[in-house]
This record gives sequence, structure tokens and C-alpha cells, in this order.
Amino acid sequence: MPASSTGTIVFFQTFVSCVANFLQSFTPSLSQAWSLLGVAIALEVVGTTCMKLSHGFTHLLPSVVMFACYALAFSCNTFATKTLDLSITYGVWSGVGTVATAAIGILYFREPATALKLVCISLIVIGVFGLHSVSRMQGPH
Repeated sequence: MPASSTGTIVFFQTFVSCVANFLQSFTPSLSQAWSLLGVAIALEVVGTTCMKLSHGFTHLLPSVVMFACYALAFSCNTFATKTLDLSITYGVWSGVGTVATAAIGILYFREPATALKLVCISLIVIGVFGLHSVSRMQGPH
């Protein structure tokens, strides 16, 4: 193997090792955890929208973007749970993601906005605010 190839391989092994060490030791602050959760929610909503746009995996770009967004969303969510309670993280993530996805369905994909659907979305919003309030009352752990 040429020396330049060996040097490149050693560089990438060192780089991957440094990144892995950082990720293992990284524990986000409270504000970083909430930011990571926000990014996770946005990525999940984009991924879910791309799921619809992929038309059952028949369109390549939305299919690839969907998988990439889901992988990044779960990664961000995993780091958020190092600081935030799992019940708070998952409840807010799924609730906000559901409401945002429903809004995209209604506004972009022209899905019907029935009264019952809007009431249910409102209940999800109330639940998310409740979970967020509980987390603020508990403070950091």
C-alpha cells in the first residue's frame, strides 16, 4: 500500500477515534439538551414529510433524506436524554412532532382539518406544555 494511502487511513482512524471519544463523554447542559431536542423534532418532521414524498420508496431523494433525518433525529434525541428525563424528552418529541406533522398534512398535503382532528391536536399541545412545565418544576438532576 502506498505511503499516502497508509497516512490517510491512519488519519481517518484517529479522527473517528477522537469523534467517538468526544461523543461518549459529551453530556449536554440543560439548554443544549433542549436545543438538541428541538433539532431532533425538526429532523423527525422533515423525515416524516419525506416519507410521504417518497411515495412508498419510489422516489430516491426523499427516501434517502428520510433515513438520514431519522438517524440524525434519534442521535440528537439520544444525547438529549443524557440530561433530560426520558418521559419528558420522548413526550415533547413525539407530541411536537405529531402536531407539526399534522399541520404539514393539513396545510401542504391538503388533508381535511376536521373539528375532531383539531381538538385532538389541541389536547396534544396541552400535554406537551404540561410535560415541559413538570420538567421546569423539577429542575436539573
